Amino acid sequence: MNDEQQARPLLPQLTVKAIALGVVLSAVLAGANAYLGLFAGLTVSASIPAAVISMAVLKLFRDSNILENNIVQTAASAGEALAAGVIFTLPALVILNYWDVFDYAWVAMIAGLGGLLGVLFTVPLRRTLIVDLKLAYPEGRATAEVLKVGEAPARGAKLLALAAVTGALVKLAETGFRLWSSTAQAATYVGQNTIAYVGANSSPALISVGYIVGLNIAVLVFIGGAISWYIAIPIYSAFFLESDPALAAARAEGIPAADLAFAIWTSKIRYLGVGAMLVGGIWALISMRGSLFSGIRDGLARRAEGAAHTEQDTPMRWVMTLVAVLVIPILALYYSIVGTVGVALAMTAVMVVAGFLFSSVAAYMAGLVGSSNNPVSGITIATILFTSLLLLFLMGESAGVGAAAAIMVGAVVCCAAAIGGDNLQDLKAGYIVGATPWRQQFMQAVGVISAVLVMAPILNLMLAAYGIGPPTAEQPNSLLAPQATLMASVAEGVFGAGLPWGMVGLGALIGVAIIGLDRYLVQATQGAWRAPVLAVAVGIYLPLELSVPILAGGLIAHFAARRRSPESRDWSARNGLLFAAGLITGEALIGILMAIPIVVTGNPDVIAVPITMPSVVGLLVVALVALALYRTATQGSD
Repeated sequence: MNDEQQARPLLPQLTVKAIALGVVLSAVLAGANAYLGLFAGLTVSASIPAAVISMAVLKLFRDSNILENNIVQTAASAGEALAAGVIFTLPALVILNYWDVFDYAWVAMIAGLGGLLGVLFTVPLRRTLIVDLKLAYPEGRATAEVLKVGEAPARGAKLLALAAVTGALVKLAETGFRLWSSTAQAATYVGQNTIAYVGANSSPALISVGYIVGLNIAVLVFIGGAISWYIAIPIYSAFFLESDPALAAARAEGIPAADLAFAIWTSKIRYLGVGAMLVGGIWALISMRGSLFSGIRDGLARRAEGAAHTEQDTPMRWVMTLVAVLVIPILALYYSIVGTVGVALAMTAVMVVAGFLFSSVAAYMAGLVGSSNNPVSGITIATILFTSLLLLFLMGESAGVGAAAAIMVGAVVCCAAAIGGDNLQDLKAGYIVGATPWRQQFMQAVGVISAVLVMAPILNLMLAAYGIGPPTAEQPNSLLAPQATLMASVAEGVFGAGLPWGMVGLGALIGVAIIGLDRYLVQATQGAWRAPVLAVAVGIYLPLELSVPILAGGLIAHFAARRRSPESRDWSARNGLLFAAGLITGEALIGILMAIPIVVTGNPDVIAVPITMPSVVGLLVVALVALALYRTATQGSD
């Protein structure tokens, strides 16, 4: 126990008002993060905005305290993390036409069981990763600092609300009123077939994502996009286009350069990201193997220590019993899909082993790069690919449910891994402020259950209003769901549709090269600059238009940090994080709210106005928002 913890008295934590507020915020922030993930393929931690909202609300009560606020953010961030696990995987079942809608019971079962397993799998890792190894957990540390600045929660809440309104208004003007296009882009043919493309999305949320993850990660995401759009697509269009009859025919018919670029990226180039993600997931396991095994060993050997409340985890006998209980309905779930006991048992075994290992990987990686950069994508792709190959061996190519069954396994693992990384961030914050671990672990489970209750209705609302997956004539502004589309492509490719294995292999080589670069940077910069392969892999897989504003946000964070005066550094950094989080929350919530009139009327243009401005107007508006973010992040407390 550190000195600060020892000096702090044990305060009430699991109070009725804290639990109730945690339940509400978990559901709300889960919905917001679900929209963001379907739109951009990335999610961010909700711990800081949840902590600020909690402090503002609980301040209305006479006897609120910092540990209650910590309990609230624990539940709220668990809901946000579960949303990431859900939207990265379950929309793939709609894209594969296995589901027409998101069935409430199925979504609740898959997400709930996966999320609860994620909570349980990471209990034995807390002491090793947080206390013994002293991993950074940057978002957990930042959340703890926000909680300790509880003297002025009203100011933080006002700033968060102002940013949320700003993000909501920009989103309403763009997507609701259709005043300008969401993307400014241009493309042309250079020579016979070579494509040159530039583009940027006018989303305040993406600027904020880049700001929160920082310049290092933002640059790596952009580099991944540059590999796809400035190197791979031009090379493919110049030298290999004729080898693909469909793409060659489209070129002969005069397809616009931008459309051909997206067609090449969709069918070929994005699979470079698949290979890089596979390598990244395997490398994450190799990198942390020592810490992983020691954490498991220590957790199983440790007895209830009965001393300080800050060292009391959920007892291991309860953890192991609950895991065994939760596996039973998962086995029944898989049996209902494949109809064979042996195959269902194999699927369950893969899920348990992969879920535990990858939850541990996510927990460890979150300690290095934060839960917003949790390697959930690479982890899930590896699980789905292995499960698909196993099911192909057991069931054959004729198994019509093979791809969907693999997604079901990946979905449980993905939810467990997403929760695993988030849990350790929350427990790090709790360790700093002197919370009781088992109480936080209980609230993590509460947050999972709260988010599960709203996920299916929110997903169905967005499916009906916007569409999920590739755009169609009926739904031209569909949510791309890049991660789920990738999962569907991997599973479907194994079962006969065909994967471009050459691209996957080339992507794996790119991943190996990036790992080598990362090892060099560790030595050359003493860890000040890193190149985690999964960040680059995400950029390879995203459309370039999304990587550009993320890079802009990272640059804002960098220059704002350099501009801050020493006396106001902590305060202005906190304000910048709050403003960025507010922009994300506002844009995401208005996206969900706008879906309601669209679904009711069946008209995607129900609130559109007969005025269309050039797309550059959207870029100018976002530039003003970016300027406001920069000013907020550099101003002092006065």
